[in-house]
Amino acid sequence: MSSINCSLLTDGPSDIALLPILKWLMEEHLKSVIVRMEWADLTKLPQPPGSLVDKICSVIEIYPCNILFVHRDAESQPPDMRYEEIRQAVVLASQRGVFFQHICVVPVRMQEAWLLLDEWAIRRSAGNPNGPMGLDLPSAARIESIPDPKDLLYRILKTASGLHGRRLKKLRPDILARDVSNHMRDFSCLRVLPAFQRLESDIQKIVRDIGHNLR
Repeated sequence: MSSINCSLLTDGPSDIALLPILKWLMEEHLKSVIVRMEWADLTKLPQPPGSLVDKICSVIEIYPCNILFVHRDAESQPPDMRYEEIRQAVVLASQRGVFFQHICVVPVRMQEAWLLLDEWAIRRSAGNPNGPMGLDLPSAARIESIPDPKDLLYRILKTASGLHGRRLKKLRPDILARDVSNHMRDFSCLRVLPAFQRLESDIQKIVRDIGHNLR
């Protein structure tokens, strides 16, 4: 069976939660291909690159791949600005002789918003899957308009844990948040989000372009 290697360049370590989501999407559109997804961890380098183009060039050298996923949270900026930022970095990389296929991953606000749609996964990540407390999760229609989805997810994880006092203070919601996507059983719920729809459309396009070479 053919295989494809994908690397993920993220804004930070917490965004490793994107890996299961991207792997699922690739497998949705490459049914007969083994998909390998790897997070490009540049933090351990003696001198981690600063600019996006330097990061991209380092990833391609250290984590060679068929497709590079480049993640940038839109945050308070229009998503198209992030797409253009990535496009310009890819052009600069090509001018240095670094050529590769890439896909932009640009959630509106932050990727944590994508993790707010699965209550079961949140409860599992919080270590209290049968907790009786209500979590008051936002509706899918509101997800991409939440000002700070990371803060909201952290607060919900604390509530879902059911902990109090010292044990709650010791809780690391930033660590727990990275595990939410590993517990999500069905990522199709994300298809209601425009940013996710755009990502899946871009994946479909690149799969059509390279798919024939993988058979």
